[in-house]
Amino acid sequence: MTYPARTGSRPERGQIASRPVLRRYGRCVALVQSLSALFLFALTLALSAATMAQAQTPPRKLVVLGDSLSAGYNLPGSAAFPAVLEQALRQKGIAIEIVNAGVSGDTAQGGLERLDWSVPDGTDGVILELGANDALRGLDPATTKKALDAIISRLKARGIPVLLAGMYAPRNLGAEYVTRFDGLFPQLAETYGLVLYPFFLEGIAGDRALNQADLLHPTAEGVRVIVRNILPTVERFLATLPAKP
Repeated sequence: MTYPARTGSRPERGQIASRPVLRRYGRCVALVQSLSALFLFALTLALSAATMAQAQTPPRKLVVLGDSLSAGYNLPGSAAFPAVLEQALRQKGIAIEIVNAGVSGDTAQGGLERLDWSVPDGTDGVILELGANDALRGLDPATTKKALDAIISRLKARGIPVLLAGMYAPRNLGAEYVTRFDGLFPQLAETYGLVLYPFFLEGIAGDRALNQADLLHPTAEGVRVIVRNILPTVERFLATLPAKP
């Protein structure tokens, strides 16, 4: 009996054996792709929920009551301490609004005199940065302390917590003056149980690269250094604030 001749070439054994492997590989790829898509979808939902939650959370409202160091002397508003601090906190997911209530040349007494209109009702906390001009003018540290004490006392009576930013006196004013002035900030912090940042200009004082030509006021980069250094203290302060209703 004669069989009809086979047409075409005979498949190689390797080709026949690879088909199940390819099918299994294809199924694995499809499964991985499905799981990846599911993970990305879940991640997108989680991020969207977090964003919505942050948007729905009423922002904390802080006021920086200070002088030219926080007001942003010779700088655009966006480069001043309150704006840069607000941006840094928002980047950490903290809903916050910070008002710049700095006035160039202000002393502690000047801050006291404008306290009520500088810190409106609804303020959740105050960063108190005053005293540098008192020291530059050689004012009696007792006068500075009395004014700061009155500011803190009045804010406390209104239920507004305070973060106290300390200042150091110029060393050429003499050891006695320096001791009295530098010491008034930790004394007030202890008396009222305040969060204290010992030296507002920490990390930039005397640095020509981070200060303007007068060597007194920070440059934009100097402000960023101040914010970077004070940020952990501000976060600790925010953690002490009462929960918003």
